[in-house]
Amino acid sequence: MIEVNSIFWIGFIILIFLLLILDMFAFHKKGEAVNVNKALKISLFWIVIALVFNVGVYFAFGKESGIEFFTAYLIEKSLSIDNLFVFIIIFSTFKIDPRYQHDVLFWGIIGAIVFRAIFIFAGVALIEQFGWIMYVFGGFLVFTGAKMAIDHLREENGIVKHDADKNKFADFLVRFIPTTNDVSEPKFFKRIDGKLLATPFFIAMLVIEMTDVVFAIDSIPAVLSVSTNTFIIYSSNIFAILGLRSLYFALRGVMDYFFYLKYALSLILLFIGGKMILNHHSEVVESNFHIPNATSLIIIGSIISISIIASIIRSKSLKAKLVEAKVDRKIIN
Repeated sequence: MIEVNSIFWIGFIILIFLLLILDMFAFHKKGEAVNVNKALKISLFWIVIALVFNVGVYFAFGKESGIEFFTAYLIEKSLSIDNLFVFIIIFSTFKIDPRYQHDVLFWGIIGAIVFRAIFIFAGVALIEQFGWIMYVFGGFLVFTGAKMAIDHLREENGIVKHDADKNKFADFLVRFIPTTNDVSEPKFFKRIDGKLLATPFFIAMLVIEMTDVVFAIDSIPAVLSVSTNTFIIYSSNIFAILGLRSLYFALRGVMDYFFYLKYALSLILLFIGGKMILNHHSEVVESNFHIPNATSLIIIGSIISISIIASIIRSKSLKAKLVEAKVDRKIIN
């Protein structure tokens, strides 16, 4: 495994710090709702920055590390998109105005950067100490992927309904944290009648933090199947997370085009979990069978592409049927 000296780590931390400042103060104006056109441009910026960094990794550490970075980035990016569905529900539940959603997401991402570091370094340490834990991580990903597909099927068929108005963690927080329902100003705390109360902005931010922790339980084992180099995994994770806020605003109004995404994500988790188990078992028994990262990259990219194309076809088909139904009603009337 390649050795990454402290200079690369320091440079990376400084770069992320500067990018966060740029995102907070240059890309977004206070109290301004982010429109789709602007969000798409910012999303493209984050993707380009990640790819440029990827090229730097390629030349600094070699071809295999470059492939590892891009594969881990693609996995984290695709799994993170699932967070967007949850963000919509959270902001809807707490009635957060679109003008103030970016501020909440920004501080949520700051927490995610810290928690991801803890999870990744702990995960690598566990793998180095206990090689057999790769079986545990792989089995967990297979279980999660299967459960995700089954839950989505049940929800789609009306067997289980997702209640957007209920969040057990939010209810737990409200019990112990004095809060107000005032969302007139984008403040985390507000003093009312001499008492300092938390606002829905603060509770929403904590819920987003907890949501990211839950999603990290899936995504971190997934990227650890690609590499156990902490620099490669952590940097690819952070670049995927940095672009998540702008991607949320870009895709918020077109979620119908991602109907099959959850099935794609479940299939990706199943594949990664299986790969994790098979590759580790091959090392244990000294077999030549091994699924390389380049193959994983092609398979994951294909799954995501097919799901998006199928979702777009489905959406257009439903719209065509809706238009046809309206025309038929007019003729009848």
